[in-house]
Amino acid sequence: MSLSTNKIRVLMVCLGNICRSPTAEAMLRKKVHEAGLDDRVEVDSAGTADYHVDSPPDRRAVAHGERRGLQMKQLRGRQVEVADFDRFDFILAMDEDNLANLRQLQPAGSRAEVALLMSYAPRAGSAEVPDPYYGGADGFEHVLDLVDAAATGFISTVVSN
Repeated sequence: MSLSTNKIRVLMVCLGNICRSPTAEAMLRKKVHEAGLDDRVEVDSAGTADYHVDSPPDRRAVAHGERRGLQMKQLRGRQVEVADFDRFDFILAMDEDNLANLRQLQPAGSRAEVALLMSYAPRAGSAEVPDPYYGGADGFEHVLDLVDAAATGFISTVVSN
């Protein structure tokens, strides 16, 4: 793939697409913009389950994200589709369960590289982005810290090369 002419397309994935994956989407978009790479990277998010299709992100995720300059209010939940495996270059799961679901859904020969998001932040101290949904504010802040580290790692590893 010639990175100078083709956009790198990234899909962030969690279970319901209202907390972790939209936060990761917004964080990577922000980092891409700050690096002046808007013309080289396209980011989206989806869930492996259909619980929150067309729903906005969780209000707590939005509130915590806004404090860090993320724009999430316009995002709407959607479910991963088989076509995504050819539409995106990278499909990055928040945890092992969603990674397993993605690998089950992935058609043979599809082009997407399916991996854990946190594989781009090996020194962050967590292999997964934990679901903050049933917890308190500290869980949403922890998600932000993790996806911040992973977005930075993704840009330096994939986009800047």
